[in-house]
Order: sequence, then C-alpha cells, then structure tokens
Amino acid sequence: MLDAVGIAPCIQYAWEGNRSKPSLRLFCPKTFLFETKSAAPIDRNRWVFPGKDGGIRCEAAPSTGGSDIPPQDLDAPTSIDLQPISSEEQFDRTIAEAQQLEEPIIVVWMAGWCRKCIYLKPKLEKLAADYYPSIRFFCIDVNTVPQRLVNRAGVTKMPTIQLWKDCKKQAEVIGGHKAWLVVDDVREMIENVLI
Repeated sequence: MLDAVGIAPCIQYAWEGNRSKPSLRLFCPKTFLFETKSAAPIDRNRWVFPGKDGGIRCEAAPSTGGSDIPPQDLDAPTSIDLQPISSEEQFDRTIAEAQQLEEPIIVVWMAGWCRKCIYLKPKLEKLAADYYPSIRFFCIDVNTVPQRLVNRAGVTKMPTIQLWKDCKKQAEVIGGHKAWLVVDDVREMIENVLI
C-alpha cells in the first residue's frame, strides 16, 4: 500500500545522498505529494523517504536574510470556496457591490448534473486563492436560479466562467475542454481585463 505524504511549504531543498549538492530545489510549493511504500517523519522540518540508494532526504531551507528564495505567505489560503449565488436579487447585489468596490468578479455558471463542472470546481477554487482578495469568485447553479437570469447573462453551455466588471460582462470562457486548459484560459482572461 502506498502512503501519500503532504509536505508543508517550508520544504525548499531535496538532497539525494550527498547533502552538499541539492539535486532538487523546490521554490515555495504550496503542496508536495510524495508516494512511497513508507514515509518516516524524523522531525518537523525533515523527512526521509526510503529508496533504492539510501533514500531521498527533504529538509527545510535554512533561513538567511540574503536568500534567493522568494518570500512566502504561510497564511495564504491554497483554495477558496466559490461563493454561491442563489437568486437574481443576490446576483444584482453582488455585481453592484463589486462596482462600488471597483473590483472585478468571476462568476462560474454550472449545474449539479454537469461532470465537467464538478471536476473543474476545485481547480477554480485553487485559482481563486491565487487572486485572493483582489478578485472574488462566485458560482451559480443554473438549475436553482430563474431562467431569466441565465438568459440575461447569455449562458448557453456549462460550465461558463464570466468576468464581470462595472456591472457588465467583460469576458467569458466556456469550459468544454480539459480542466487545466480552462483554468489557463480563465487566468488569461483575468490578466487581459486587469491590464
């Protein structure tokens, strides 16, 4: 049986055998999963994964003031739940509030029966963490809101990811292909509108 071990973002170097030469350098990973037949934690900042040639050792990087390792925000969330919108009135309030704050919002139109929507949602929640708190992400289940709202937003396929700014739809991505491609398209859409 394989054990999956989540390693905290403090891991910066991995040595294989010779400690003086790092064979792998990880810059601020949010999550690192390593599968092995056994994983024995030594202490809070060091793990050894037994392997073919004595194993791989992972340690926290030494903290130095002049390090070339970028600073990391340990309190930053790795994923943020999409905030649900369940009525036309709530939708109107949300986009009006975003206009007042002069912030864009992302609205994800999905359906409970849509497999691509279900698969895409956690990936969009991770993307939401990348843009937190400057852009908020919302989701709307098209089966729980009036059809009038769905038509008003121009949604014809699921999932549809829209960027709203100044009470207007600025751009959209229709997510009928691979999730990672959709996430890349959404990221590009956000960057294009923010420039």
